Amino acid sequence: MKYSIITVNYNNRDGLRKTIESVINQTYQGFEYIIIDGGSTDGSVEVIKEYADRITYWVSESDKGIYNAMNKGILQAHGEYLNFMNSGDCFHDCGVLDRIVKQCVADIFVGRVANIGCDGNLVSYNMEAKRISMYHFFISTLPHQGCFIKRTLFGNHLYDESLRIVSDWKFFMECIVFQGCRIIQSDMVIADCEQRGVSGMMSELLKEKELILKSIIPIGVYKDYQSLSQLGIVAFDELVYIIQYPCLRKFLCKIMRVIICFHRLFSNRLNHC
Repeated sequence: MKYSIITVNYNNRDGLRKTIESVINQTYQGFEYIIIDGGSTDGSVEVIKEYADRITYWVSESDKGIYNAMNKGILQAHGEYLNFMNSGDCFHDCGVLDRIVKQCVADIFVGRVANIGCDGNLVSYNMEAKRISMYHFFISTLPHQGCFIKRTLFGNHLYDESLRIVSDWKFFMECIVFQGCRIIQSDMVIADCEQRGVSGMMSELLKEKELILKSIIPIGVYKDYQSLSQLGIVAFDELVYIIQYPCLRKFLCKIMRVIICFHRLFSNRLNHC
């Protein structure tokens, strides 16, 4: 069995139906389908029962949060690769699994995700990173809907349930940066994801990320990444990546190196004052 598709749901009946249909209608059928429901009371369970003959395993019971539910799904999975397509999100089209089955040969395969607004229209795509590194995780993450993760990676550790928002970010960073897991990136669009309101959680998200970063990297390294981010070099680096003309790209890279040199020079002078 190639894939285990795991859906976590809580009181999102309509979104759950959309997700289920996007999974079961895949032309490639070499997968098992697992649904972990958090004890919904909005009719979600009735939706699950409608499709019970296409679902390998499901349960509806209270849990301790989304990562606890995702861990429950992991413990029930038997596929070589795991994908988390939570309720409301769906595969981009019915041929996604067919297209990636031969490409999914690394520890983590990651494609692109289309962000869909409340009106159902495309808002944006996540930016494909030039290189997945510590720098990338300082400013961003990987979209779990667009990732296929080898099940054996979860043998070392599951998602950290003490975190409410960034546990998948922490997991990816540990696997890729610290354990050296092999990752394949693709520009293929894997999933369509509903844009959810995160402004109210942004403060907690940043707080959790800062707490984790400071616990796993030296404070001096943390400050260096922070300085680069504050300089706006993050956006500059992405701009360099998407520019198609090699000469212009080289010119912008030289400018960026000059900016970094000036920043270091003035930072050193200030530190000695």
